[in-house]
Amino acid sequence: MHARSTTFNGRPSNIDDGIAFVKDEAGPLLDTIEGCRGVSMLVDRETGLCIATSSWENEEAMSASDEQLRPIRDRGREILGGSMQVDDWEIAVMHRTNHGECCRVSWLEGDLDAMTETFRAGIVPDLEQTPGFCSASLLVNRAGGVGCATTVWETRAAMEASRSSADEMRSRTASEAGGKIADVHEFELAYAHLHVPEMA
Repeated sequence: MHARSTTFNGRPSNIDDGIAFVKDEAGPLLDTIEGCRGVSMLVDRETGLCIATSSWENEEAMSASDEQLRPIRDRGREILGGSMQVDDWEIAVMHRTNHGECCRVSWLEGDLDAMTETFRAGIVPDLEQTPGFCSASLLVNRAGGVGCATTVWETRAAMEASRSSADEMRSRTASEAGGKIADVHEFELAYAHLHVPEMA
């Protein structure tokens, strides 16, 4: 399984228009493309930062869709404003119990195989014991040596309460991977229409 993320550094005032665009236009279009397994959208209403991620059955399907989806990405940038960055990923871990309303995304650098094993065997079981936990995923970009870990939470209060334990888990993962934490950001999960199978 693979994924493509499009990160928009948009204007906070345009967030609702961007969500509507994904729900009404981008999402339905993606549903018609062979090999697509859905899309999600994360938003930060304070900063305007948004991440739309589509999932794919394989790398070939994702690559084949690029030309068709370029106008959609450009339209998203027009609506949200600001800059846009596109990244391709391999889905290394996916574990979901139920859907939530917000999430925390951590970008880590290091040995991606070690990172994946630590996340799968050490972090996911700990997360399952954390109140309010809904799901966890790890995407890896082997060319860039970057992993993107996302945890989804039932409520913002649950996510905020998990911050100290999340800090410890994140540091442990980076240490085991011989790398470092590049960035951490918390988002509202504005749209989630994904059909990625369990990969834990």
